[in-house]
Amino acid sequence: MKLLPVIFFFAVIVSGCASSVVVKESNVQPSSVIMLRKELASRFHDPEFFNAFWGVKIQSLKTGEIIYRQNENKSFMPASNLKLYTTSAALTRLTPEFRYVTKLETNGTTEAGVLNGNVYLKGSGDPTICGRYNGGNVILTFQQWADSLKAERIREIRGDIVGDNSAFDGSSYGAGWSADYETDWYAAQMGGIVFNDNCVDMTVTAGDSVGAPAKISWNPNTKYISVVNETVTTPPDSNPPGYYISFHRERGTNIVHVSGDFPINKPAWHESIAVDNPALYAATVLKEVFEQEGIKVDGGAEDIRDAKVKPNYASATTLATYISPQLSVIVKTINKRSQNLYAEQLFRTMGMVFYGHGNMRTGHYVAYPLYTSWGIDTTRIQMHDGCGLSPDDMVSPTTTVSVLTAMYHSKYFQPFYESLPIAGVDGSLRYRMKGTAAENNVHAKTGTIEHVSSLSGYVTDKDGEVFVFSMMVNHYTVPTSLAEKVEDGVCERLASFFMKEADTSK
Repeated sequence: MKLLPVIFFFAVIVSGCASSVVVKESNVQPSSVIMLRKELASRFHDPEFFNAFWGVKIQSLKTGEIIYRQNENKSFMPASNLKLYTTSAALTRLTPEFRYVTKLETNGTTEAGVLNGNVYLKGSGDPTICGRYNGGNVILTFQQWADSLKAERIREIRGDIVGDNSAFDGSSYGAGWSADYETDWYAAQMGGIVFNDNCVDMTVTAGDSVGAPAKISWNPNTKYISVVNETVTTPPDSNPPGYYISFHRERGTNIVHVSGDFPINKPAWHESIAVDNPALYAATVLKEVFEQEGIKVDGGAEDIRDAKVKPNYASATTLATYISPQLSVIVKTINKRSQNLYAEQLFRTMGMVFYGHGNMRTGHYVAYPLYTSWGIDTTRIQMHDGCGLSPDDMVSPTTTVSVLTAMYHSKYFQPFYESLPIAGVDGSLRYRMKGTAAENNVHAKTGTIEHVSSLSGYVTDKDGEVFVFSMMVNHYTVPTSLAEKVEDGVCERLASFFMKEADTSK
């Protein structure tokens, strides 16, 4: 955006890094900019949000000019906008080419097709052992491991299958997460081992007749969970305008209660349910797959805490290896789908790689100096998890714009930019801003938890100028759709803006 310069005041808003920009404030503003600011102000002062707080910063990446600001330095709960902090730091510190390596190891010996000893699934924090990258086959990696063992003529394991998740330590949940979330996929337990997003994928269909229980199946088809079917098949359209099935996993167990009325003419209901103890879950399913593939396992499935024989990896034999997709692929899952577990794993992975222990504290040791180099005062932010689910997380629109600006000037900008949802196209923005100038233009991260909505990213105006923006609203009591309407309207207005519109200042 080219302003009509008379006098400029210069203020450096980012210092000490290659992404430094200069903020320019002019005594003379084109009327189009003045009108734009007035219009944006009216949107953010919508009376529907009189009891809420908006924080906003919109800035030109070309000139550094601040287009609009409101409470930009105040602290807000960001919800999933926190994933911008996690993925930007991981791409910078680990690089887009980073891959996880997960191994099957043993200290046993093989004789006449029999492996005498335990098999250890040595986790690396990799979240990608699932169907998402395997054509929907959630057990494909385990089947491939079975093939590797059979290629070595192993047909029997006289020992246990042990899940070793010790690459990470600390809590299985983020600080401040609600206990009410424990059944839900978006709050799945984290750790050194992740299999199928640490969930079972459940499908509920109508029973054969009215009054009969609904039919319930799950993938993988494992005995690790027990299902209590409390559903009832009801007459057609008996529960308009929709129907609701409830899932509840008893705390500390893998007993899942499924309840609700299921109209006989309704399509299948799909739900992913988080499991307890992911390491034992993975070990159990791996044992089941081995047995399905013709490899007898004499022992049981255990997690490393209960293993009777601890591994000695220095002298271990590697039986099979899984190498993940590159980080540039993984961050797309994090940002486009807003996958909480992946973000949690990634933040802790930074600590594991650089400090040997994967937890939030060591993740901070890696990420916070980077944020400081981007001009962020890290004493003014709070990251209690890596995904934004914690109500204790706090950032500001200004610090978020600093992250986005630093990445714009980074050599890793392209994979970061490509990981963000695209308005009207994909991810969490696929249904928003369709048919507007913002469609296929805005690349931004959404964020939503109770009473919190945020949207931060990039938009290009009609002059080809790129704006970086961060919008956050907390403590509203109206439907979230109204907050999204404000956010979308602002993006649409910025995408359709051009400098000379209605400009009579010349």
